Amino acid sequence: MRKRLFAPLWACLLLILTAAVLAMSPAAPAAAPATVDEVGQALREDPVYVDPAAAGRLSAAQEGALERKILNADKPVFVAVLPATSEFPEQNLLQNIRTDTGITGVYAVRLGDGFDAGADPQVMPVRAVDNLTTAVKAPAVDTDTVTQLNAFVDRAVEQARGSAPASWSDGGGDTAGGTATTGLVVLGAVAVAGGAGAYAVVRRNRRRKEEEERASLEKLRVVVDEDITAYGETLDRLDFHPGEAGADDEMRADYERALDSYEDAKSRMGDARHPSDVRGVTRALEDGRFSLAVLEARRRGRELPARRPPCFFDPRHGPSVADVRWTPSGGAAREVPVCGADAVRLREGEEPMGRTVDVGDGRRRPYWEAGPAYGPWAGGYFGGGLLPGLLVGTVLGSMLATPAYAAEYGGGDFGGGGGEWSGGDFSGSDFDSSGFGGGGGFGDGGGFGGGGFDGGGF
Repeated sequence: MRKRLFAPLWACLLLILTAAVLAMSPAAPAAAPATVDEVGQALREDPVYVDPAAAGRLSAAQEGALERKILNADKPVFVAVLPATSEFPEQNLLQNIRTDTGITGVYAVRLGDGFDAGADPQVMPVRAVDNLTTAVKAPAVDTDTVTQLNAFVDRAVEQARGSAPASWSDGGGDTAGGTATTGLVVLGAVAVAGGAGAYAVVRRNRRRKEEEERASLEKLRVVVDEDITAYGETLDRLDFHPGEAGADDEMRADYERALDSYEDAKSRMGDARHPSDVRGVTRALEDGRFSLAVLEARRRGRELPARRPPCFFDPRHGPSVADVRWTPSGGAAREVPVCGADAVRLREGEEPMGRTVDVGDGRRRPYWEAGPAYGPWAGGYFGGGLLPGLLVGTVLGSMLATPAYAAEYGGGDFGGGGGEWSGGDFSGSDFDSSGFGGGGGFGDGGGFGGGGFDGGGF
């Protein structure tokens, strides 16, 4: 009984002590607005940042409730409440905050009476951000800060892909421009409302995701190591020496690129920590095989090949030479890029030499009939939006099209999401700003007009 009573008594004592400190503390002078860089630093530690100069728009308790909502969902959703001052110019504000925070996610900003939002495409499609932003800025909706931000977060955590960044569970510290008073109030609110429970949920979800990613990465490692080994053997068999008679600078450059791709692929695989990291490995191998095809054409005096995707049936076959109509088992017909040898097999009514992978119990199946773990592997070979059309109707294609795949395997594989970063990953400024889309400006909500994340479709 004593133990059961201890926790609520301690929480009450904490609130009493907090109130006493607030009562004894002299009124703090009006705080100056922070900078965009300070906003980014704060958002690395907590999902919600309220600038001291905008503290009247969102109370500490309301801020804490919004934070817990995001933490409980374990989603990379960032919210900033800022004053409409010269420190935060509307033009490129969202993009600059995303750059300074450096984490892939969904970003919402309440700037004075205006509102805008943007997201990395791996986390939320541009159209989804547009629609969600329009909905919370609609004239029929109460656009006060608390209502608007809660409406946005409620829907964003349902749609966002990926997980909350690990930095949110590191304990953090005082955010830039924060005050001791605000910290005490938030501490009391979190203690009473079960902040420890929210933290436990985040930790449990993250642990589950890490275990699943490790298992998926080990599956991929077997397949990718086979690819790297096969490419290395191709280099060993290559009868080319930079100093041989007839070799010119262009041939040597092709050969150098092929070697660099080999080293790049090995290095990336050695550093891989998530399934999505494999995309960079297979992309490097695809680049290398194309360099070898160009080198071969130069040596034989042939026309240089056009850049084409690798053979669909097995990327180890090298660049494709034609698109051939093919129908997978139980699926619809579609055109797939094929190498010369597989083109002949299909023309003669034979089965192509498809790449098989382990699907458990010692069974091997073509990769397009395997599980979603092989999505990043295929995504590196067939990027730029090509993959969906190739895999539609197949087992792998059906899995890649689900939101669960995007959340667990990083997104971006099915449909050319852009970038190698998953939701919640730290990318720094290494992201495609032209793909950071949504919003449309800080208008239609009372202000914040124009600008937004306008870079071609963030």
